[in-house]
Amino acid sequence: MTNKPKFNLFKNVGYALSGMRYTVTQESSFRTQLFVIALLSLGLFFAPISLLSKWILFASTWLVLIAEAFNSAIERVVDLVTQEYHPLAGQAKDIGAFGVLLSFCLVVMIWGIVLFWEFFR
Repeated sequence: MTNKPKFNLFKNVGYALSGMRYTVTQESSFRTQLFVIALLSLGLFFAPISLLSKWILFASTWLVLIAEAFNSAIERVVDLVTQEYHPLAGQAKDIGAFGVLLSFCLVVMIWGIVLFWEFFR
């Protein structure tokens, strides 16, 4: 016997939208990244590259937003557990930030490869 509530699609979507609202309104790093992605997406609209390349580049930018959302969740949980400084709490937050950095590096590599393919093949 478990204490898990039954799956409810509408409630789950509501929880996700609540998380999105909170992240967009309260997380300045997320808003900054979203703004940069919006500018890049606007540039992609006018870029002289294939539609497939545009979609690959656009989709890849979401990796940073996904990583930032998970990083913010990790930070909230750490702050819930302890308000005092603890080395493990700091490490958890730093590792979450490292995940965001890794996703950013992956996006840069994807953009480099796709743009090289489009302009220099």
